Amino acid sequence: MTGRAIVVGPYLRTRRGEAESADSGPVIRDIDARLEEITGLARAIDLTVVEAVPASIGQIRPATYLGKGKVEEIGALIPVHAVELVVMDCALSPIQQRNLEKAWNAKVLDRTGLILEIFGRRATTKEGALQVELAHLNYQRSRLVRSWTHLERQRGGFGFLGGPGETQIEADRRLIGERITKIESEIKKVAATRRLHRAGRKRVPYRIVALVGYTNAGKSTLFNRLTAAEVKAADMLFATLDPTLRAIRLPHGGKAMLSDTVGFISNLPTQLVAAFRATLEEVLEADVILHVRDISHEDAEAQQRDVDIVLRQLGIDPEAGAGVIEVWNKIDRFTPEERENLANIAARRPPDHPVCLVSAVTGEGLPALLAAIEDRLAASRATLSLEIDASDGAGISWLHRNTEVLAKHLHDGRFDMTVRVDATKRDIVAQRFGAREVGATASDRPPRSS
Repeated sequence: MTGRAIVVGPYLRTRRGEAESADSGPVIRDIDARLEEITGLARAIDLTVVEAVPASIGQIRPATYLGKGKVEEIGALIPVHAVELVVMDCALSPIQQRNLEKAWNAKVLDRTGLILEIFGRRATTKEGALQVELAHLNYQRSRLVRSWTHLERQRGGFGFLGGPGETQIEADRRLIGERITKIESEIKKVAATRRLHRAGRKRVPYRIVALVGYTNAGKSTLFNRLTAAEVKAADMLFATLDPTLRAIRLPHGGKAMLSDTVGFISNLPTQLVAAFRATLEEVLEADVILHVRDISHEDAEAQQRDVDIVLRQLGIDPEAGAGVIEVWNKIDRFTPEERENLANIAARRPPDHPVCLVSAVTGEGLPALLAAIEDRLAASRATLSLEIDASDGAGISWLHRNTEVLAKHLHDGRFDMTVRVDATKRDIVAQRFGAREVGATASDRPPRSS
């Protein structure tokens, strides 16, 4: 392989006035932006893209996806540029892929295959590698309709050598199926381990804040800025895959755990959504979701729609608003007048759909973002006041471990404390320390347990 490639964008023409429905699937409307994105994906695996060819098509051809004229046009470019790989920005059937490879005498990779290649290179942990391999095997199993003649030969034998009359393609499918079963079993163990970790985190007063967003929206840069971590962040698609958790300190001294997750993309292969479900469960368990958007991108609205679709696949309704904060990132790319206009648009959003304008690069807007996170987390927690003897070191220590201490004042050998506590521990604090809701009268204080 020379690493030289042609990128082809075969996009269906839409009829005039035809609107895209919310259920029509993730579509980026601007053709130039689509070509730029698939070119970026190709470069993410170190391919040299010599030409990006848009192909407006009226209908999909069952045999080659493209029409005969466009197939011949692209075929003429391949020897001119000494290309060995053609990347198609669509999902090809095995037959279409085989026919195009025959017509062009070059390897053909569709969008799903390209994204799988990127994920295969970027996954660094055992968990990530397992998830990518599972997705890749499911993809390969459907690709065993190829032109290679060895797949059609029958062979005899016993046991693992294949039964009498078993064809090579049947043997390959069986081996892939066995490997898939084994990986699915290992991923279940990973999911169980993650559940144990989440259960452990629930025993301490740390809440989970998850970053989601379109790939290259700046999630990892924002993660590094908020946590002082060193997660890989680069101006490329899918720079990071493996989830990372770090603690962040909130304005009033509380803490939360921030989770960086894999970036989403339009037409994300269903195999990847299924394979990465164990990772994306961190999003399902999050108390607050930060939807990070590259607000400077020309297709920012379409990207938001793509992310919303994936969130719905996970069982999260972005329209419900509960626990979701939109983060409009990269405002450093705008002029002061444009920023003011964005701020006015954000201010008009309803309170249950808050927006924070930030620059992960410069740090602008991060204090307001942290305050918004704290407000969202506090909305589901009770604020209690209590008195405790200064000599009760065990009790004071327990409060610091299991609640968020907002205020603590010593007088006459006792501490007046104001704490914020999860609903799961509210009754424990109320009974053990005689705590009451802030604003309640002394007669409302429950009796303290001995």
